[in-house]
Amino acid sequence: MDIFLACLSVLALIMIAAAVFFRKKKTVPVLSVIPLPESSRQILLQNVPFYEELSLEKRSTFEQRMQGFLARVRITGVNTTVGEIDRVLIAASAIIPIFGFAEWEYMQLNEVLLYPDSFNKEFAQEGHDRDTLGMVGSGPYQNVMILSQHQLRQDFLNKSGKGNTAIHEFVHLVDKTDGSVDGIPEIILNRKYVLPWLELMHKEIKRIQADKSDINPYGATDQGEFFAVVSEYFFERPELLKEKHPKLYELLALIFRQEPRT
Repeated sequence: MDIFLACLSVLALIMIAAAVFFRKKKTVPVLSVIPLPESSRQILLQNVPFYEELSLEKRSTFEQRMQGFLARVRITGVNTTVGEIDRVLIAASAIIPIFGFAEWEYMQLNEVLLYPDSFNKEFAQEGHDRDTLGMVGSGPYQNVMILSQHQLRQDFLNKSGKGNTAIHEFVHLVDKTDGSVDGIPEIILNRKYVLPWLELMHKEIKRIQADKSDINPYGATDQGEFFAVVSEYFFERPELLKEKHPKLYELLALIFRQEPRT
């Protein structure tokens, strides 16, 4: 009987400990997000047309999500100093592709390394073959993104361009969420649109290769690069993409669940 009572006592203690643990787990406070400084808001208004076109309510949501991103992801300068404008532009680039998904977070990203300018595939910042402006890391650089500071700023200064390296790399991260960067973001793409998307993608890649498309030729490299390149176009010049590639625009609007600047 003594052994039985002792077992009951131990079981009761375990149940009490478990109840306390789960109660504490449920009541862990959510990370508070500091409001975006007015100086950062002005940077957005001056440099990010996507933000400028949002309603006041949506701007507030965009800012909160930017601050949440900055609270979770380190931004580190390598041989350069990270300025407020860099943090704002990187965070904006992160939120733009996922703004149609209220709960989305880049769980596979811990740090963004900012290099002064272009670099090569071995990450060297000097010498020849420095033609890389952005990269989603792998191997020892898993969970890391590398961006050119110069290109980051230039892409937002150029209001008439169809490209944006930072958005390009964040789209790669979205694509990579299902396990591979293959141009088919299965996490967000409804299954019934996979075949139409593949058919349109292959058709447009052939047009690029035949020099019959205004899409950046780099998009013909492979499916993953095509998706990232046309996503840049979609977010940077949505009106032009809609005019020149209406079917492509329509599918991208379905994929990202938003229509920029509308």
